[in-house]
Amino acid sequence: MHGSASSGWLLVALCAATGAYCLLRMRSSIEEQRRAAGGEALMGFGMAAMAVPAAVFTPPAWVWPAYAAVFGAAGLRALWAARSGRHHLHHLVGAAAMVYMAVVMAGSPAHAHGHGASGTPLLTGVLLLYFAGYVLLTGVRLIPVVTVAGGGPGAPSVPAPDGGRAGAGWGDRPELARACRLSMAIGMLAMLLPL
Repeated sequence: MHGSASSGWLLVALCAATGAYCLLRMRSSIEEQRRAAGGEALMGFGMAAMAVPAAVFTPPAWVWPAYAAVFGAAGLRALWAARSGRHHLHHLVGAAAMVYMAVVMAGSPAHAHGHGASGTPLLTGVLLLYFAGYVLLTGVRLIPVVTVAGGGPGAPSVPAPDGGRAGAGWGDRPELARACRLSMAIGMLAMLLPL
């Protein structure tokens, strides 16, 4: 990835921290959560490795086809898992974006990104729109819902009930999983912009 080294390192830190949190989520007692967290951990660490500034480390040429193969397999797994829940489609789009970026990195001379006179490629634009929409939608979903106690005007507001999750571990909390996905989507936007 190109750009300033400080922004690259911030992106590496964000993606690595997200991947580490997803590894912790794999300790969940809910099997579906563990599977989703494993795929998200792979995505987080893969994004962190891809975001290392090129001035610091330029990977060998075989790395990009390996990335494409790993995330192609992750995409096929997400496609298979999408039969049971549509949230796996987001994993499919993320894996496809990683494959796309790996192909672009492999095909660019000395891994330098440039648009030339052609502007932003169509697929890059579509992926940017998808992840921007995902960031906005997920951000709105993270805003806490407040109900009014007593129902009258001026009554104090109290947080909405947690839906019976009082005994759930911190790794099983859906808002933390959403925040994890939100940070990876923001990272994906940052990685797609320079393409």
